[in-house]
Amino acid sequence: MTETTAPVRANVVRDTKNVFVRELRPTLRDPFTLIFSLLQPLVFLGLFAPLLIGQSGQPAGATLQWFVPGVLVMIVLFGTGATGSNLQYEMMTGSHERTLVAPLSRASLLIGRALKEVAPIVVQSIVIVLIAWPFGFRVDPAGLVAGLALLAVFGVGLGALSYALALATKDREWLFWGVQQSLIFPLLILSGMLLPLDAGPEWMRAIAAVNPVNWVVQAERALFAGDFGAIEIAWGWVAALAVAVVGLWVGIRAMRRSS
Repeated sequence: MTETTAPVRANVVRDTKNVFVRELRPTLRDPFTLIFSLLQPLVFLGLFAPLLIGQSGQPAGATLQWFVPGVLVMIVLFGTGATGSNLQYEMMTGSHERTLVAPLSRASLLIGRALKEVAPIVVQSIVIVLIAWPFGFRVDPAGLVAGLALLAVFGVGLGALSYALALATKDREWLFWGVQQSLIFPLLILSGMLLPLDAGPEWMRAIAAVNPVNWVVQAERALFAGDFGAIEIAWGWVAALAVAVVGLWVGIRAMRRSS
Protein backbone atom coordinates (compact mmCIF):
# COMPACT_ATOMS: atom_id res chain seq x y z
CA MET A 1 0.00 0.00 0.00
CA THR A 2 1.46 3.33 -1.08
CA GLU A 3 1.44 6.16 1.47
CA THR A 4 0.49 9.58 0.17
CA THR A 5 2.22 12.69 1.54
CA ALA A 6 -0.03 15.61 2.43
CA PRO A 7 0.86 18.75 0.47
CA VAL A 8 2.66 21.46 2.43
CA ARG A 9 0.42 24.47 2.68
CA ALA A 10 1.83 27.98 2.66
CA ASN A 11 1.88 29.72 6.02
CA VAL A 12 2.92 33.37 5.99
CA VAL A 13 4.39 33.47 9.51
CA ARG A 14 6.28 30.17 9.24
CA ASP A 15 7.48 30.91 5.71
CA THR A 16 8.57 34.44 6.63
CA LYS A 17 10.69 33.00 9.44
CA ASN A 18 12.27 30.46 7.06
CA VAL A 19 13.02 33.11 4.44
CA PHE A 20 14.41 35.44 7.14
CA VAL A 21 16.79 32.73 8.39
CA ARG A 22 17.83 31.83 4.84
CA GLU A 23 18.63 35.45 4.01
CA LEU A 24 20.42 36.11 7.30
CA ARG A 25 22.60 32.98 7.18
CA PRO A 26 25.22 34.37 4.72
CA THR A 27 25.69 37.42 6.94
CA LEU A 28 26.17 35.28 10.05
CA ARG A 29 28.69 33.12 8.21
CA ASP A 30 30.69 36.16 7.11
CA PRO A 31 29.94 39.07 9.50
CA PHE A 32 32.87 41.08 8.17
CA THR A 33 30.68 42.01 5.18
CA LEU A 34 28.82 44.30 7.59
CA ILE A 35 32.07 46.07 8.47
CA PHE A 36 33.14 46.49 4.85
CA SER A 37 29.75 47.94 3.95
CA LEU A 38 30.43 50.66 6.54
CA LEU A 39 33.18 52.13 4.37
CA GLN A 40 31.04 54.89 2.90
CA PRO A 41 29.59 56.11 6.24
CA LEU A 42 33.07 55.98 7.77
CA VAL A 43 34.43 58.14 4.94
CA PHE A 44 31.74 60.75 5.66
CA LEU A 45 32.43 60.50 9.39
CA GLY A 46 36.21 60.75 8.97
CA LEU A 47 36.48 63.29 6.16
CA PHE A 48 33.24 65.30 6.10
CA ALA A 49 32.67 65.65 9.86
CA PRO A 50 36.00 67.54 10.45
CA LEU A 51 35.02 70.00 7.71
CA LEU A 52 31.62 70.43 9.33
CA ILE A 53 33.19 70.99 12.75
CA GLY A 54 35.53 73.65 11.32
CA GLN A 55 32.73 75.37 9.43
CA SER A 56 30.28 75.39 12.37
CA GLY A 57 32.79 76.75 14.88
CA GLN A 58 31.21 74.57 17.56
CA PRO A 59 32.93 71.90 19.67
CA ALA A 60 33.39 68.53 18.01
CA GLY A 61 30.92 66.85 20.38
CA ALA A 62 28.13 69.32 19.62
CA THR A 63 28.63 68.97 15.88
CA LEU A 64 28.67 65.17 16.09
CA GLN A 65 25.39 65.28 18.05
CA TRP A 66 23.89 66.84 14.94
CA PHE A 67 25.81 64.86 12.31
CA VAL A 68 25.98 61.23 13.57
CA PRO A 69 22.19 60.59 13.53
CA GLY A 70 22.21 61.59 9.90
CA VAL A 71 25.06 59.16 9.20
CA LEU A 72 22.95 56.34 10.67
CA VAL A 73 20.06 57.23 8.37
CA MET A 74 22.59 57.29 5.52
CA ILE A 75 23.49 53.68 6.34
CA VAL A 76 19.86 52.69 5.95
CA LEU A 77 19.44 54.75 2.80
CA PHE A 78 22.42 53.26 0.96
CA GLY A 79 22.30 49.77 2.50
CA THR A 80 18.66 48.85 2.15
CA GLY A 81 18.25 50.98 -0.95
CA ALA A 82 20.72 48.74 -2.79
CA THR A 83 19.61 45.39 -1.37
CA GLY A 84 17.34 44.74 -4.34
CA SER A 85 20.47 44.06 -6.41
CA ASN A 86 20.85 40.76 -4.50
CA LEU A 87 17.40 39.68 -5.65
CA GLN A 88 18.19 40.83 -9.16
CA TYR A 89 21.30 38.60 -9.15
CA GLU A 90 19.15 35.65 -8.00
CA MET A 91 16.72 36.35 -10.84
CA MET A 92 19.54 36.28 -13.38
CA THR A 93 20.98 33.01 -12.04
CA GLY A 94 17.60 31.25 -11.79
CA SER A 95 17.68 30.96 -7.99
CA HIS A 96 14.64 33.21 -7.61
CA GLU A 97 12.56 31.07 -9.98
CA ARG A 98 13.26 28.00 -7.85
CA THR A 99 11.96 29.76 -4.72
CA LEU A 100 8.78 30.73 -6.59
CA VAL A 101 7.85 27.07 -7.19
CA ALA A 102 8.56 26.13 -3.56
CA PRO A 103 5.50 25.72 -1.28
CA LEU A 104 6.05 29.17 0.23
CA SER A 105 3.77 32.14 0.56
CA ARG A 106 4.73 34.77 -2.04
CA ALA A 107 4.28 37.48 0.58
CA SER A 108 6.77 35.74 2.89
CA LEU A 109 9.43 35.87 0.15
CA LEU A 110 9.25 39.65 0.35
CA ILE A 111 8.59 40.15 4.07
CA GLY A 112 11.37 37.76 5.16
CA ARG A 113 13.89 39.50 2.94
CA ALA A 114 12.83 42.94 4.12
CA LEU A 115 12.97 41.96 7.81
CA LYS A 116 16.51 40.67 7.32
CA GLU A 117 17.60 44.28 6.77
CA VAL A 118 16.99 45.00 10.46
CA ALA A 119 20.06 43.00 11.56
CA PRO A 120 22.73 44.92 9.60
CA ILE A 121 21.05 48.25 10.43
CA VAL A 122 21.28 47.62 14.19
CA VAL A 123 24.85 46.25 14.11
CA GLN A 124 26.23 48.96 11.84
CA SER A 125 24.51 51.76 13.78
CA ILE A 126 25.99 50.56 17.07
CA VAL A 127 29.46 50.39 15.47
CA ILE A 128 29.17 54.01 14.25
CA VAL A 129 28.00 55.19 17.69
CA LEU A 130 30.96 53.46 19.37
CA ILE A 131 33.40 55.00 16.87
CA ALA A 132 32.00 58.51 17.44
CA TRP A 133 31.87 58.14 21.24
CA PRO A 134 35.58 59.00 21.97
CA PHE A 135 35.16 62.24 20.00
CA GLY A 136 32.46 63.62 22.26
CA PHE A 137 29.32 62.11 20.79
CA ARG A 138 26.78 61.16 23.46
CA VAL A 139 23.44 59.44 23.17
CA ASP A 140 20.53 58.90 25.53
CA PRO A 141 20.26 55.07 26.10
CA ALA A 142 16.46 55.00 25.76
CA GLY A 143 16.71 57.32 22.78
CA LEU A 144 19.22 54.96 21.17
CA VAL A 145 16.85 52.00 21.50
CA ALA A 146 13.94 54.00 20.12
CA GLY A 147 16.15 55.41 17.37
CA LEU A 148 17.26 51.94 16.28
CA ALA A 149 13.62 50.80 16.22
CA LEU A 150 12.74 53.78 14.03
CA LEU A 151 15.62 53.00 11.67
CA ALA A 152 14.51 49.35 11.50
CA VAL A 153 10.95 50.27 10.49
CA PHE A 154 12.24 52.74 7.92
CA GLY A 155 14.75 50.18 6.61
CA VAL A 156 12.12 47.45 6.18
CA GLY A 157 10.03 49.76 4.03
CA LEU A 158 12.98 51.00 2.00
CA GLY A 159 14.27 47.44 1.51
CA ALA A 160 10.85 46.31 0.30
CA LEU A 161 10.80 49.15 -2.23
CA SER A 162 14.27 48.15 -3.42
CA TYR A 163 13.10 44.55 -3.95
CA ALA A 164 10.06 45.83 -5.83
CA LEU A 165 12.37 47.85 -8.08
CA ALA A 166 14.48 44.74 -8.72
CA LEU A 167 11.38 42.74 -9.66
CA ALA A 168 10.24 45.50 -12.00
CA THR A 169 13.61 45.92 -13.76
CA LYS A 170 14.34 42.13 -13.90
CA ASP A 171 17.76 41.53 -15.55
CA ARG A 172 18.33 45.17 -16.55
CA GLU A 173 20.93 46.15 -13.97
CA TRP A 174 21.53 49.51 -15.60
CA LEU A 175 17.88 50.42 -15.10
CA PHE A 176 17.87 49.31 -11.45
CA TRP A 177 20.94 51.35 -10.59
CA GLY A 178 19.83 54.29 -12.73
CA VAL A 179 16.51 54.61 -10.89
CA GLN A 180 18.08 53.87 -7.49
CA GLN A 181 20.81 56.49 -7.84
CA SER A 182 18.39 59.06 -9.28
CA LEU A 183 16.27 58.78 -6.14
CA ILE A 184 18.83 58.20 -3.39
CA PHE A 185 20.98 61.30 -3.83
CA PRO A 186 18.16 63.88 -4.07
CA LEU A 187 16.53 62.29 -1.01
CA LEU A 188 19.87 62.49 0.84
CA ILE A 189 20.66 66.10 -0.05
CA LEU A 190 17.08 67.26 0.63
CA SER A 191 17.03 65.63 4.07
CA GLY A 192 19.45 68.04 5.77
CA MET A 193 21.57 65.00 6.58
CA LEU A 194 24.88 66.57 5.55
CA LEU A 195 24.19 70.31 5.82
CA PRO A 196 21.37 72.33 7.42
CA LEU A 197 18.67 73.39 4.97
CA ASP A 198 17.74 76.52 6.94
CA ALA A 199 19.78 78.76 4.61
CA GLY A 200 18.61 76.96 1.47
CA PRO A 201 16.17 78.41 -1.07
CA GLU A 202 12.48 78.24 -0.29
CA TRP A 203 11.75 75.61 -2.96
CA MET A 204 14.37 73.31 -1.45
CA ARG A 205 12.88 73.64 2.05
CA ALA A 206 9.39 73.02 0.61
CA ILE A 207 10.52 69.72 -0.93
CA ALA A 208 12.35 68.77 2.27
CA ALA A 209 9.10 69.25 4.21
CA VAL A 210 7.54 66.32 2.30
CA ASN A 211 10.72 64.23 2.19
CA PRO A 212 10.26 61.30 4.65
CA VAL A 213 14.05 60.95 5.02
CA ASN A 214 14.18 64.51 6.38
CA TRP A 215 11.69 63.68 9.16
CA VAL A 216 13.46 60.44 10.06
CA VAL A 217 16.76 62.34 10.37
CA GLN A 218 15.20 65.01 12.60
CA ALA A 219 13.51 62.35 14.75
CA GLU A 220 16.81 60.52 15.20
CA ARG A 221 18.50 63.74 16.37
CA ALA A 222 15.74 64.38 18.91
CA LEU A 223 15.73 60.77 20.16
CA PHE A 224 19.51 60.57 20.55
CA ALA A 225 19.43 63.83 22.50
CA GLY A 226 16.73 62.41 24.80
CA ASP A 227 14.26 65.12 23.76
CA PHE A 228 11.25 62.79 23.79
CA GLY A 229 8.73 65.63 23.71
CA ALA A 230 9.91 66.91 20.33
CA ILE A 231 7.22 66.92 17.61
CA GLU A 232 9.88 65.77 15.13
CA ILE A 233 9.78 62.31 16.74
CA ALA A 234 6.09 61.90 15.95
CA TRP A 235 6.61 63.05 12.37
CA GLY A 236 9.60 60.73 12.04
CA TRP A 237 7.48 57.73 13.07
CA VAL A 238 4.70 58.78 10.70
CA ALA A 239 7.22 59.00 7.85
CA ALA A 240 8.89 55.66 8.68
CA LEU A 241 5.59 53.82 9.08
CA ALA A 242 4.27 55.31 5.84
CA VAL A 243 7.37 54.14 3.96
CA ALA A 244 7.06 50.68 5.57
CA VAL A 245 3.37 50.28 4.69
CA VAL A 246 3.79 51.53 1.13
CA GLY A 247 7.00 49.56 0.63
CA LEU A 248 5.55 46.26 1.86
CA TRP A 249 2.32 46.76 -0.12
CA VAL A 250 4.18 47.52 -3.36
CA GLY A 251 6.79 44.80 -2.72
CA ILE A 252 4.29 42.03 -1.90
CA ARG A 253 2.19 42.98 -4.90
CA ALA A 254 5.28 42.78 -7.15
CA MET A 255 6.36 39.45 -5.65
CA ARG A 256 2.91 37.90 -6.20
CA ARG A 257 3.07 38.93 -9.85
CA SER A 258 6.65 37.70 -10.25
CA SER A 259 7.21 34.78 -12.63
